[in-house]
Amino acid sequence: MGSKEWLARLRDSDAKQILFFIHGFSNLPEPHIFPRTQKLQKFFDVKEENLVKVVPVVWPCDDDPGIVKDYWDDQKSADMSAFSFARALQFFMKWRDEEPEDNPCLKRINILAHSMGNRVFRETLSAWNKYDLANGVPLLFRNTILMAADIVNESLEEGQDGRLISQSSRNVSVYYATDDLALRSSKISNSKNKVASRRLGHTGPENMQKTQSNVYEIDCDNFNNRYDKPKGHSYFLGDEKGNIGVVFDHIFNSIKTGRVKVDDEQNRRHIL
Repeated sequence: MGSKEWLARLRDSDAKQILFFIHGFSNLPEPHIFPRTQKLQKFFDVKEENLVKVVPVVWPCDDDPGIVKDYWDDQKSADMSAFSFARALQFFMKWRDEEPEDNPCLKRINILAHSMGNRVFRETLSAWNKYDLANGVPLLFRNTILMAADIVNESLEEGQDGRLISQSSRNVSVYYATDDLALRSSKISNSKNKVASRRLGHTGPENMQKTQSNVYEIDCDNFNNRYDKPKGHSYFLGDEKGNIGVVFDHIFNSIKTGRVKVDDEQNRRHIL
């Protein structure tokens, strides 16, 4: 299709906002990525038609036998994919600058990164900043949703590559659950490769005081295993009955209003 036509189609769509969905590890287009994208789109349309257009960002995964081998292979793919997606961001900036002033793109852009998709997003911004930008990323995204994030829990702190995530976003929402069993494979694999750190999707940020003021943490311990038995990892869609879940409601409200609802505003924390 080419980047210009693709971007023009997004600009001309009826939706007011765009949500890029970056999937996790060991996910294939079928039966994982496209059905989840369709379910996300259905839920958004139920809540408000033409508010959000969901666009999947597909990066190469495989389904090798053996969870540790599969995980490590996908982690390499996530890092290598960053260069392609950084190039796509640069195409977008060029297209935006060349568009006629009487036909600008006014859509807000949001990111939902799930599991190892957070690594893809983090490394994409890092590569973009290193090779194409002067020093620092532009404020492109209205809401960035880090769901069950498979990156270290210090990632959003000053001096870490993930700091670019909060610099590029108006709001950053970190959804986590301490009993997320799927992230155990991350712990096993990273320990095997001598990387010992808790995951952002298990604990939330290591120290909220070291994150930017636009970062919020949302505790999903109360229901994640009910929503996604037995792993408790993909709890951002429906509840145990297939209805719209509390996480999706929270995400929808953030996208709709541009504000992240938290009960503890001082510490930027919320329990769902």
